[in-house]
Amino acid sequence: MASLVLSSFCFPSQKSCSFTSSSLRFRIRAPTDSRFGGPLFVGFGSVKKRNGRIEASVDSTAHPLVFRDLDADDFRHPLDKQNTLLLRAIPGLNEIGRAILGTVTEQIMLLENIGTSILVSKDQLPELHKMMIEAAGILNIEPPDLYVRQSPVPNAYTLAISGKKPFVIIHTSLVELLTRKELQAVLAHELGHLKCDHGVWLTFANLLTLGSYRLPGLGGFIAQRLEEQLIRWLRAAELTCDRAALLVAQDPKVAISVLMKLTGGCPSMADQLNVDAFLEQAHSYEKASSSPIGWYIRNAQTRQLSHPLPVLRAREIDEWSRSREYRSLLERATQMSM
Repeated sequence: MASLVLSSFCFPSQKSCSFTSSSLRFRIRAPTDSRFGGPLFVGFGSVKKRNGRIEASVDSTAHPLVFRDLDADDFRHPLDKQNTLLLRAIPGLNEIGRAILGTVTEQIMLLENIGTSILVSKDQLPELHKMMIEAAGILNIEPPDLYVRQSPVPNAYTLAISGKKPFVIIHTSLVELLTRKELQAVLAHELGHLKCDHGVWLTFANLLTLGSYRLPGLGGFIAQRLEEQLIRWLRAAELTCDRAALLVAQDPKVAISVLMKLTGGCPSMADQLNVDAFLEQAHSYEKASSSPIGWYIRNAQTRQLSHPLPVLRAREIDEWSRSREYRSLLERATQMSM
């Protein structure tokens, strides 16, 4: 069937999301790598030991690490795996997709984005082009085309049509809001959807819930059986792609800063935003929602959202950045040659 990806990076939205929808310094526990004769300090600046842990600050001039043999399942979120299996178990899902996604729909979306955006290349917005090429190299994936579109809504999304080269759209307001490293993390998030082959399921999540109501004799059934499961999967898929953003940024504060700015940031106050304070806010939300009443309110809050709440995404990034799984990936990585 046609493979069409429409993924929005930014804000949580109700049900189907709309299309319109620095420093580098952090601390990590240094993994050991026998290939380098001990702790892996690729691209780190000052190093010190505290509370039995080796901590290092990032040297922003160092070359990033590249994951040459990276597989999607190396960083796929467990909820993504679980909900993908549940979707695949639904009979007739591919047939429903063919009914909704036809050649005309694909062509409309393709021409709409190409006709209203600027194609990035080495000769057109070369800095953005370099960011995309580097991010794709880190994640071991072919780089898609990149377009910049004028819009006051800070957002990014991906379009992949079967048989055609996929492309990513970023809005000008997003470029203005984020630092260059943060913007590359957004590009990496979108690449994560392509790396994990989210195409078919993102198509359903973004279009089926709207188109289902227009299918005679099937609308009610689809809305009842699929909509909730699709949105649940989409939220899980976003957590996977936040991990892809971290793999490219290689600094959890960069990835979390993106979410913080999309939650309540603006260019004029960017220098006053504090990632650590935002993480404290995330922990406060977790604590407040741990009671039976809080758990109920939290589920009601997120049930119809296409994306997890930003504070929950920030907490997930923070936790994964300190996980053995993430450190193991760093140990396998090699330094990018520039």
